[in-house]
Amino acid sequence: MQIRILILSLLMLSACFTQAAEFTVGQTNKAFTPTTLTIKKGDTVKFINNDAFFHNVFSLSDVKFFDLGSFPKGEFKIVTFEDAGVVDVECAIHPEMKMIITVK
Repeated sequence: MQIRILILSLLMLSACFTQAAEFTVGQTNKAFTPTTLTIKKGDTVKFINNDAFFHNVFSLSDVKFFDLGSFPKGEFKIVTFEDAGVVDVECAIHPEMKMIITVK
């Protein structure tokens, strides 16, 4: 019985120390790179502007609603995704810029 409790305790403890991953999404030539991304709950995505002009990354998705505001070349913003589902991401300045993030 004590061994079961010990094993269960170790499993629970290891779950607490599972680190979230960080992914990078570029904004290059008025496009998100990549255009699709699959991540896990708790992971973060760093949106980096590689273009010589401003971008404004946002999502109106129920899974993750955010608006990062406008930011210039070389700057980045980070978003953490806590809930599972599909997140549609767009640029408010360049409506042709779209991507999908699937959170598992």
